[in-house]
Amino acid sequence: MHSQITESPPGGSREQRARAPVWKPALRRSLISQAAKGCNARAPGAAAAAAAAPSARAGSSPLHEAAAMERGLSDSGETLRSSSSGPSREVVLSGIFSLAPAAAPKSSCALSLTSSAELLLRRLDTSEPSGSITAFSLSDCIGCYAFQRKGAPEPAAAYFTVFCYPFKKGWWVSGESRHRVAKTFRVLESQEAEENRSIAETWARKIMELSTPSTLSLQEATFGLLSRPCQVMVLLNPRSGSGRALQLFKSQVQPMLTEANIGFSMFITEKNNHAWDLVRKTDLSMYSALVIMAGDGLLYEVINGLMERPDWEFAIQKPLAILPGGSGNALAASLNHYTSKGHFNKEELLMNCTYFLCKGLHAPMDLMSLHTASGKRLFSFLSFGWGFISDVDIASERYRKLGGARFTVGTFQLLTTLQVYKGRLSYLPCNSQSPSPGSSPSAVGHGSPSALHSEQFSFSSKKSLYSFFPSVSSCASSKSCLLEDSLLVPFEQPVPEHWTVAPEEEFVSIICIQHSHLGADLLLAPQAKLYDDAIHLFYVTAGVSRLSMVKFFMAMDKGTHLDLNSPYLHYVPIKAFRLEPLVRKGSMTVDGEVLPCEPVQGQMHRRLARVISSTGS
Repeated sequence: MHSQITESPPGGSREQRARAPVWKPALRRSLISQAAKGCNARAPGAAAAAAAAPSARAGSSPLHEAAAMERGLSDSGETLRSSSSGPSREVVLSGIFSLAPAAAPKSSCALSLTSSAELLLRRLDTSEPSGSITAFSLSDCIGCYAFQRKGAPEPAAAYFTVFCYPFKKGWWVSGESRHRVAKTFRVLESQEAEENRSIAETWARKIMELSTPSTLSLQEATFGLLSRPCQVMVLLNPRSGSGRALQLFKSQVQPMLTEANIGFSMFITEKNNHAWDLVRKTDLSMYSALVIMAGDGLLYEVINGLMERPDWEFAIQKPLAILPGGSGNALAASLNHYTSKGHFNKEELLMNCTYFLCKGLHAPMDLMSLHTASGKRLFSFLSFGWGFISDVDIASERYRKLGGARFTVGTFQLLTTLQVYKGRLSYLPCNSQSPSPGSSPSAVGHGSPSALHSEQFSFSSKKSLYSFFPSVSSCASSKSCLLEDSLLVPFEQPVPEHWTVAPEEEFVSIICIQHSHLGADLLLAPQAKLYDDAIHLFYVTAGVSRLSMVKFFMAMDKGTHLDLNSPYLHYVPIKAFRLEPLVRKGSMTVDGEVLPCEPVQGQMHRRLARVISSTGS
């Protein structure tokens, strides 16, 4: 059983749904009430301004006032953000409207919409300086609605509201963060309600058209866009992080989805692997995307559930959105890092990721296929680890209520007894030349198995001997053998000759990571990209001091740990790896989830999944 909450778009035809906001009734009434409050009478300045200029109808030629606005821009010398690469601003729509709710008796304004995706607003109040222009970049816009208010003193009036989330520098932080800006404009150019409604809808439709991300990358089939309106499946873990995921969704995420015309069905997970089972069995055809409101562990469940479906090739291409509600939030931090907009934490990070979802741009994402010697096959979007960092992740679970600070506590706790892990690490560097076709050994799960290698791996612990090779039948019948890992060979065979075997066999920590961040404050691989077809291998060898480990973690906050030039810290971009522990010690982790200590190998699969991202990825 699972808890489900559904928030769906209103019914009606496709055309009606495209025009109608997907508002929860109470929230919709509140927004419309606020928009109409104080606007029951037309501002005195609006009638005079309208009499001095041609009627402001959608699709008409630019107004004299709009031309004055253009002149004012050049006269004032004001610098405005623009998505256009050229200097010209062609006016697409222009008009004179009232701001709602009215902030002053004279609340009329001249509004121009330019082809460079800017909304230019000039207040006609006498208190405003001549030529003062406010510019809104529609690249920051997530939604725009046209509506009318029944029972108002002026029933013919129509309204349209624009919702933007631009960056703004706060006085209390060093960088910029997004903040909400909503502007509602009243249209009363006719005594006919339908004519006013038509003008408002034209503005809303054109604003949304210009706010759509650039189609340059879309034409290259790299990026895609969610349609509007759309319905998404939200999977939420109420116990993630400090336990505030559900509260944050209701207070911060849900209003933004409403503004962006995105309906949702929410499924609240109740146990481990609940999301795994849900996505494996649910009909996903009704959803445009899967949204994970939790930590990285829940996304790991979703990806592996999708890969176990009979239609896995279609299912894994369903766009995935991560809304950080956990402790680590590594993927969320990575997606924001790729935009080069700065470092975000907590609610700021959540708002930025929700903004990505509202814009609806999705991009390819690499996945790593992992095999364990006991016969399991798993898929990872983030990292595989063994040693110190994995032990910190596991040991800090008891401090989950501390949020991201749990990792700091766990790090200093384990530094008191720095452990060494013995094993054999082999990998295929990205710059390595593969052997000619037909000369490579058979891939895992494909073809006939080769004879056991004479140096078959085993754990030896005093009098016990533990062998971990799966039988031939178990691998052949496994559901996980549905995607060929062409770079890997069975565990009983040695790695191919063109692979590299690390000369060291004593390690403090080994991490194979696919994204830039290992946690919200751990920039482990600053050179990583969303789909760079590389596993970024970091390992620390024995002999490193506790002080050096502290320096590594402190430098990792800014991604400068490699600048320390430590002989114990190694980095190699690779395409595949094999790790063979020589002693059963410590635990392994994949995307933060625990695995038993045993031989593991994996390889990268380029652009296997899709993730909601931004134009900066």
